[in-house]
Amino acid sequence: MRVLIVKLSALGDVIHALPALDYLHQVNPGIEIDWIVEEAFSPLLAGNPKVSELIVIRTRSWRKRPFAAETRRELMTVVRRLRDRDYDMVFDIQGNIKSGVTAWLSGCPDRLGFRREVTQEFVNTWFTTRQIPLRPSDYHITDQCLRVVSIPFGRDFNQLELATEIPVPDSDERWASRFMETLGDGLIFLFHCGTTWQTKFWREAGWIELARLAREAFPGCTIVLTWGNESERLTAERIAAGAGSGVRVVERLPLGKLVGVLKKVDLVVGGDTGIVHAAAAVGTPTVSYYRASDAQRSGPRGSQNKVIQAHMPCACCFRTNCSQDLACRESITAKELLSAMAMLLKR
Repeated sequence: MRVLIVKLSALGDVIHALPALDYLHQVNPGIEIDWIVEEAFSPLLAGNPKVSELIVIRTRSWRKRPFAAETRRELMTVVRRLRDRDYDMVFDIQGNIKSGVTAWLSGCPDRLGFRREVTQEFVNTWFTTRQIPLRPSDYHITDQCLRVVSIPFGRDFNQLELATEIPVPDSDERWASRFMETLGDGLIFLFHCGTTWQTKFWREAGWIELARLAREAFPGCTIVLTWGNESERLTAERIAAGAGSGVRVVERLPLGKLVGVLKKVDLVVGGDTGIVHAAAAVGTPTVSYYRASDAQRSGPRGSQNKVIQAHMPCACCFRTNCSQDLACRESITAKELLSAMAMLLKR
């Protein structure tokens, strides 16, 4: 049997879907699984032995030059590659227009996806042939993905121990090892202050306080600040300047090297962001906070991960702008995050 997983983006969402690979291989040994993904997130899947073929698309570039000959050539190459694979089933576990069209372009007549009330864009259901109902217990994003892929096989994913795997190339592993050697002999914490929505950010003053408290609680530790864009870099530099010694802003790292570092640090702190989810996936303890998003829906699970929800009656609102934004940020305290760090490190 050969199947295709359509999960194109983004970083955290692709990571949430990774257990589907282990599920499919456990219930159907010998299955061939292809995965189609946006170029920016392909390092999460490159080299994974559970993926038969990784198909990479570049829709951001295509949208910038929709009528360019290169765009047409790349698009047609992807379509031919999908159809040449002759899939038995396609699983659209993204649920937007782009993923629906991608599933339809595969030419496979059996395309499974979410029901209309779950999709990000309801038009998605026009392109799938089977819309799978979720159960009340399928609240977490990972469980929603697993429900769709599990239906044809009749084996509940809750009965299985499922692994999440992010391969790291040897060259990136070696680079990460050399990088860690520059940070000293104490505990290494990675703080990632950036995220997507305004209502997912914390306070700069909170990050500064947390860094100072961590340095006091864990003498000799080093705190590494990572970033993803220019605005986040400037924020990280202000936090480092305010926190004092032992806090270091690193260069922007390619995804493979960043995952290599995430595997080697002692703990990661951040909001609802793909960096935290990647750290949890490679087995590193995490402390993460949630404001507009829901920790129970998207937070890392397991004893090595502590999640903290904003202490507001309107938390989990999923709004991108809010008049209560400052109060929501202030409801999460540095001492609360430090306590979670200490619990994971048994200090």
